[in-house]
Amino acid sequence: MQPLETRKDYTYGTLEQNQLLENPLEQLSVWLEQASQAGILEPNGMTVCTVRQGRPSSRVVLLRGMDTGLVFYTNYLSRKGTDTATNAFASASFWWAALERQVRVEGQLEKVSSTESDAYFASRPYESQLASAASPQSQAIERPALEQLVMDLRTNYPERVPRPEHWGGYRLVPDYLEFWQGRKARLHDRIVYKFKGGKWKKERLAP
Repeated sequence: MQPLETRKDYTYGTLEQNQLLENPLEQLSVWLEQASQAGILEPNGMTVCTVRQGRPSSRVVLLRGMDTGLVFYTNYLSRKGTDTATNAFASASFWWAALERQVRVEGQLEKVSSTESDAYFASRPYESQLASAASPQSQAIERPALEQLVMDLRTNYPERVPRPEHWGGYRLVPDYLEFWQGRKARLHDRIVYKFKGGKWKKERLAP
């Protein structure tokens, strides 16, 4: 197989430390808004990586909120949920090709409160509630069996599905964020925030 040659010079923008806000989560909010305004599909899509016994596993999830960390929702019995039960360290990354930008986040996962999970689950469309409650996520299943589980729930809960105990939110509480802006000739800008001594500190990394 021949190497895939898709070289492209990145010329969209530049990145300096003094351009970035002091709080990296606030800066991430700014970049998310700019990605949304640029018309990027699912700008809140992020790749979350967890680890089990030294073996990493990644998948794309949707960021659903930010406070002291990055919040997303899932089945606690899924691969990422069972990974987190034994190793709370995780990472996430965003990639916005049109803006030639990416963000990397590292930290620890914690469950959000049941109140937060209840509120978010109740806000979801009915069909999404059915799918989340019915699916034994990450377990082997035949399609007809999965559809039957949905039909059974639809019969039992014709208007609103209660949140299952095994479904809820995680918050990735970061201690490291990297903001990356593509530059010409691969001399990319990389500005990182590290949480040390109770505050965030910024520095530039070599590309």
